[in-house]
Amino acid sequence: MSNDSPKKIVNISFRKNGKIYEFYTGNFVLDEGDKVIVETIEGIELGTVCSKPRLHNASMPDRPIRKVFRLATAEDIEKKEKNERIEAEAMQFCKEQIDNKKVPMNLIAVELSFDMSRLIFFYISNIRVDFRELVKELVQKFNTHVEMKQIGTRDLAGKLGGIGHCGRQLCCSLFLSNFDPITIRMAKDQDLSLNPDKISGICGRLMCCLAYEYDTYAEMKKNSRGNNGQK
Repeated sequence: MSNDSPKKIVNISFRKNGKIYEFYTGNFVLDEGDKVIVETIEGIELGTVCSKPRLHNASMPDRPIRKVFRLATAEDIEKKEKNERIEAEAMQFCKEQIDNKKVPMNLIAVELSFDMSRLIFFYISNIRVDFRELVKELVQKFNTHVEMKQIGTRDLAGKLGGIGHCGRQLCCSLFLSNFDPITIRMAKDQDLSLNPDKISGICGRLMCCLAYEYDTYAEMKKNSRGNNGQK
């Protein structure tokens, strides 16, 4: 394949109903449901192809896209299943320790890296938490590096997933990686209802999608004011 040949990309997810990431197919012929090994910024992971291959749109903003490393083997899939069992065990064990030690935190999710080198516990808490003793117990139990990550309400919605007002899966659980500031001005400039129930997501914050078309509406209003001023 020459460097000038059109590149194809696919959507890949690492967890059921998890966020979707784009990867180049490379020389592989892929289809929905295929299991593949990819290299991410967090290391090697096993993912599931969740879209048909499509040509990369060269007109889209330039951003780094990695390519599929290889197809997953039966051993890889078995290892992933084992990891998921460990995650479930870690979730249960950590919750028990939190209750026993009266740690003021709510455990939301547990993720084990594919190479089992890192076990991440996601939690929410309204106060600063001293979980040093808890981490010691977790390291001793699972014999791997343990990370405790505090998340906010938007991250919580992304982890738990759900359906938005539009009837589709929440953007924060599907593809959003960063949460840009959202203001009530964005709703006003798009002539949307200012009823909090209609412009707030399940996280209780203003919906992230208010920003998607805001620049277009703002430009239209600016041009409209300019044209009116010329009359």
